[in-house]
Amino acid sequence: MMPLLSDVHTGSDSDLLRDKLTLLLDSTGEGIYGIDLDGRCTFINRAGADMLGYRVEQVLGKNMHDLVHHSHEDGGHYPEEECPILKAFRKGESCRVDQEVFWRADGTFFPAEYSSYQIVDDGRVRGAVVTFSDISKRRQAEEQLQRAKAELELRVAERTRELSAALRQVRQLSAHAHSVREDERTRIAREIHDELGSLLVALKLDVNWMAKRVADREPVARKCEAMDRLIEAAVDNVGRIITDLRPSILDHQGLIAALEWQVQEFSEATELPCEVEFDIAPEAFAPDGAKATAAFRIFQEMLSNVARHARATQVRIAVRLTPAELAMEVEDNGVGAARDALEASTSYGVMGMRERALHFGGALTIAGARFAPADDMPGTLVCLRLPLAGRD
Repeated sequence: MMPLLSDVHTGSDSDLLRDKLTLLLDSTGEGIYGIDLDGRCTFINRAGADMLGYRVEQVLGKNMHDLVHHSHEDGGHYPEEECPILKAFRKGESCRVDQEVFWRADGTFFPAEYSSYQIVDDGRVRGAVVTFSDISKRRQAEEQLQRAKAELELRVAERTRELSAALRQVRQLSAHAHSVREDERTRIAREIHDELGSLLVALKLDVNWMAKRVADREPVARKCEAMDRLIEAAVDNVGRIITDLRPSILDHQGLIAALEWQVQEFSEATELPCEVEFDIAPEAFAPDGAKATAAFRIFQEMLSNVARHARATQVRIAVRLTPAELAMEVEDNGVGAARDALEASTSYGVMGMRERALHFGGALTIAGARFAPADDMPGTLVCLRLPLAGRD
């Protein structure tokens, strides 16, 4: 019978193998040591001993936990029964840790990353091999990166606060401009009504007075009739201008009445079929003051966009008022609007509506229509939600 290879090994073969293993272990930059079931060191390479500040012979036979792993980074005692290395290999498992420290012979420590792998012989765990490395530079780099990240976050937060403050100022300025414009419109409408309206009424009375006295002079009588018709047309135009500047119904009868009047005006002007719904909760109060003006102007712009751009054949209008919120929806089955167009810097109408809504804590959304489109046109749904918790 041929002898087994292990049977022909000589002492010199074992020495050669041991020398090769020693050279292999000493050639690596990582620390490597072995421990038995009691945690005593059975071997350690030169890199590991140097990293720990010992000579190789000083480490052999020593309890490695007591020697290099006895304390936490803060100096607190690290009980042996909690050591991941010992717990893992005694259970026949492996472990990898990078959040602990190893202690040197001079009493200093270094952050270590270590891995433990059990040694199994004849199906039984005999000990473990531990590889470890000094990760001080990596930890330092991580801390520097963390500091840089924290500094960047601080700068971003400061810049965000500055931009938020600037945005608030811009919105306040925009709201002030809207308020000034509304005040100016109200003033002009009042002056037109009081001054020009009074003059036109007086002129109409004078023309009627003249017409009665020239009834027997046909050319002059016809001229008086023509002048009377022109004055009537001027009175109508003045009334329309006053309403466009500032609908008196908004100030005298409130927002809901003004919205109903605006729907009627829109329906008569466009002759579009309109599905209209006003759902007003009995306990709800409509906003007034600047908030009512903002809601009315946004509603006007919604309907105006449908009339000018949508090319729709059907419109749905819904106004819902609860104690907590005013919601207004205008939906059409028209050509729709591309998102790029809605987000463009030149979309002043959309920007104006959104800024008015944001100033009072509301939100304006624009999406595709929900009802069936006509001729494959997507339609548009514009929705305003205005919270009423802080009524003016």
